[in-house]
Amino acid sequence: MSTGGSLSDGVIKKIVLSYTYVAIWIFLSFTVIVYNKFILDRKMYNWPYPISLTMIHMSFCSSLAFLLVKVLKLVESVTMSREVYFSSVVPIGALYACSLWLSNSAYIYLSVSFIQMLKALMPVAVYSIGVLLKKENFKGVIMGNMIAISVGVAIAAYGEAKFDTWGVFLQLGAVAFEATRLVLIQILLTSKGINFNPITSLYYVAPCCLVFLSIPWILVEYPLLRDSSSFHLDWFIFGTNSVCAFALNLAVFLLVGKTSALTMNVAGVVKDWLLIAFSWSVIKDTVTPINLFGYGLAFLGVAYYNHYKLQALKAKDAQKKASQADDEQGRLLEERNGDGRRSDTQS
Repeated sequence: MSTGGSLSDGVIKKIVLSYTYVAIWIFLSFTVIVYNKFILDRKMYNWPYPISLTMIHMSFCSSLAFLLVKVLKLVESVTMSREVYFSSVVPIGALYACSLWLSNSAYIYLSVSFIQMLKALMPVAVYSIGVLLKKENFKGVIMGNMIAISVGVAIAAYGEAKFDTWGVFLQLGAVAFEATRLVLIQILLTSKGINFNPITSLYYVAPCCLVFLSIPWILVEYPLLRDSSSFHLDWFIFGTNSVCAFALNLAVFLLVGKTSALTMNVAGVVKDWLLIAFSWSVIKDTVTPINLFGYGLAFLGVAYYNHYKLQALKAKDAQKKASQADDEQGRLLEERNGDGRRSDTQS
């Protein structure tokens, strides 16, 4: 009885911890998105410099990661050659810089709710790029699912009250760069046995990202900031915003490390609905019935895709366990045959 009770307690504890990690990630992701919107939007804090904001984040994150890895040595660094760094980390850093730059720029032109609707295209972009780079196998069922998601987002865009073509272009570009980055992480790093946690990822990628961001910053935003007599850096606003961005990376590590990437995808759908509700009720963004219908269709497509990935993972685990059982059975048979041969020799 006590054994059964202890097992139940263990299961309950695991469930509670999983929901806690999900809640922390949703809260921090929610906070960073709304905080960035507050800073960049011309009707709120009115600091429309997305490259500068991203560079502040990368400077803070890379400095703190260096402190944790090299000075305090609380996190072990990943050993890699210079060749691997320039062939793998540098392209990923460049894509990350473009993704962050464009996604933060979109907050100037689009509502929080509409941006979340456009982000539903991420599975479509990841799967399509994976097929093009031969990382994913083409399947008609999945492609049909991707088309359904795309149609849903298109309907949501058609119903958007404050549609801005340039803002949509920026957000779609951010999705494309981020999807390419995720696929390249699998191809360039995971295939070489290199796995980053968020701290080591920031330690290696953030400085590289900062260098790439400095190029458009010098050309686009530096002249504007230099000529702005009213510019001053609010240390509290940008300091707390950077802390939230760094904490979000830690939350990703907790969520994926303690649960799975699939759990984060499912939690992301919940977060998107919460952000849409918040955007409508608190920020007073206009959300039309066509918006909701289109996003609802896209949501069903994303939910089906997550279900498909879950079933594929279960099948893979079952196949792996069956293979291990076969190997174990073969090993036992070999041992028995060996014992039988030894017995014959002794007789």
